[in-house]
Amino acid sequence: MHFSYKGWQNYSFFFSAENTQRFLKKCYQKQNIENAEQKSFENCYSFIYYLEHGQIYYEQAHKSPLLIQPVLLFYGFVHLIKACILTVEPSYPESTSVLAHGVSTRKRKKQNYNFFQDEVRFQKNGLFPFMSEKLFHMEQLEGDKAAMEDLLRGIPELSEMFYLLEGKHSFVTVPHEESSFFLPEFLLDNFHMTKNRFQDFLRSKLSQQVSFPEGERLAILFEEMPTNDISPLKFNLEEQSFGMPVHKTELLEFPELLIHYLLLYNLSMIARYETEWWSELTKMMPNKDYPFIKAFLNISHQKGPFLVFQYLLGLK
Repeated sequence: MHFSYKGWQNYSFFFSAENTQRFLKKCYQKQNIENAEQKSFENCYSFIYYLEHGQIYYEQAHKSPLLIQPVLLFYGFVHLIKACILTVEPSYPESTSVLAHGVSTRKRKKQNYNFFQDEVRFQKNGLFPFMSEKLFHMEQLEGDKAAMEDLLRGIPELSEMFYLLEGKHSFVTVPHEESSFFLPEFLLDNFHMTKNRFQDFLRSKLSQQVSFPEGERLAILFEEMPTNDISPLKFNLEEQSFGMPVHKTELLEFPELLIHYLLLYNLSMIARYETEWWSELTKMMPNKDYPFIKAFLNISHQKGPFLVFQYLLGLK
């Protein structure tokens, strides 16, 4: 693993005004933000309180029944994300327009509603487009949408569940030695690309500087071992390994932090406003929706805080 993650214990570093102020000051100085020292003093307690509130939501979700877990996990995740935003936008929130969710979903679910086929639509204003731009430099998302099945396929820990359902994994494990990652050759066929085209494709999608050593194996060599999200490679927290999607999708380069936000948003809305369907799902377990939702929520307890710490560590 590229850093030692021990859950909330890793966050203990930030529960110190002195440490957090120093951390924020470095973040602001790297971005050439004026009055970095003053702004780091002004924001250090807000940063700490966001993390503290997030942790409390997650701890309560761990103790709570499945019926209300999506709501607690979503708001816990939102608080952690707001801490991330403070590292790049010291004046957050400047206006109320950034406080909305930034995504929407069908309010009333149709008869025979299927979670896999449900979609969320990205809006112009709100937290989702704001954090997409500020944290990952992704723009022009308004009007785009994402299906729940595609989002679930973007979670590496669910690959085994897809294998049990369809007989095919959604991710393939990518072994690595230090900063070299070795991809299986069958990905070339799945992506319908030659080796050179695939290398160019990966180079355009990876935020790190990479090279491709000559040889029989299809390998990626990072200039330094990455500590932040390296799309489209994803880290499987349960297996402590990196994985690569086995097929090219529209969400291939989506940071996993955004995928978790969209899934938790929709599930929290369902838990709050679609009481009958949500209750029947958790009691009757009529189709494949239930095991995937339950598995995702179980993963999200650990993976959400991990993704946020991974982002903060990349800054540190």
